Amino acid sequence: MPEFDLEGSQNPGWGKVRDSHIRILTGNANPGFVEEVCKDLRIKKMRATVGKFANGEINIGIEDPARGDDVFIIHPTCANASTGLNVNEAVMELLLLIHTVKLSSAKRITAIIPHFAYARQDRKTEARVPISASAIAQLLVNVGVDRIVTVDLHCGQIQGFFKNTPVNNLSPSREFAHYLKEKKGFKPSELAIVAPDAGAVDRARKLADRVSADRVVTILKRRVQAGKVDSMHIAGDVSGMVAVIVDDMTDTSGTLCKAAEVLKSHGAREVYAMITHGVLTDPACERIEKCDALQQVIVTDTMPQSHNLCRSSKLVVLSLAPLIAECVRRIHNEQAMDDLLPSNFLPAVYGTLDSPEAQPAAE
Repeated sequence: MPEFDLEGSQNPGWGKVRDSHIRILTGNANPGFVEEVCKDLRIKKMRATVGKFANGEINIGIEDPARGDDVFIIHPTCANASTGLNVNEAVMELLLLIHTVKLSSAKRITAIIPHFAYARQDRKTEARVPISASAIAQLLVNVGVDRIVTVDLHCGQIQGFFKNTPVNNLSPSREFAHYLKEKKGFKPSELAIVAPDAGAVDRARKLADRVSADRVVTILKRRVQAGKVDSMHIAGDVSGMVAVIVDDMTDTSGTLCKAAEVLKSHGAREVYAMITHGVLTDPACERIEKCDALQQVIVTDTMPQSHNLCRSSKLVVLSLAPLIAECVRRIHNEQAMDDLLPSNFLPAVYGTLDSPEAQPAAE
């Protein structure tokens, strides 16, 4: 029998085994954000059609091949006013994108979900209610995803819902710290980082460590139901300080504005809010604009914010595209991501794609 030439010299139809290329894919949830990630990576997004059939069912078609490739689906599960997408449609788009890529024989599928929907329903608080975060996690695992990346989960224990699937929960604390120190020029001695409830204490402490803040303060509140607070009390002193409220999300912002007023009444010089996910459903922007106690509300672009920027002059949006791009680089190059995670306070060093296989999608 003739010997096979693995270099393909005897048979021109055979060639070297290539390593996987990076492919970036998204739906209609936040396409502008994904374009910024692609610019940072200097690669092109995969060509795909994500629309609807006449009866409202999601219709997906991917034009570029994905066989043997390292596919990153960057898709927050959130509504998008500009594309007419609601939260549940965003979840369905994500599931079908993963399924389609799986059927296209991708080598690895990483779902980067900057905003993870249903995260607030992470446990049973009363009888006969679902643990919705667990249900979404099970759907993602069962549809065939290989890795999950999220940003500032409402509760860190949600990572345990993804059975035998690695989860990286990134933190925006580096971007928040840079804004406080470089853009606003605040000194550590004048900063009081505020946790709006007991669940946010760890998040506030980590930001305080990054900016070397003078103190961490906690607001103790009695919540009668979701979005409604009966009373608030402050544990700590904010007199004469710049109070910075840190939380993972704000929805209608009623609790946020009330917290700012309480801090101001306790002697805070200025009050800022740093929120990872600005859900900002009505009347959030109106409340923020009318709240004299709040100087600014700083959110990230894990969700589309262009329509909210027009409705409130106090809103500031920080981009996490460089953070997500660096995450893609490190996963593809099999590098550690320790300094991108909330448990590490070393300054993250963002790099470039060292791998020559990081090529743009086919034209």
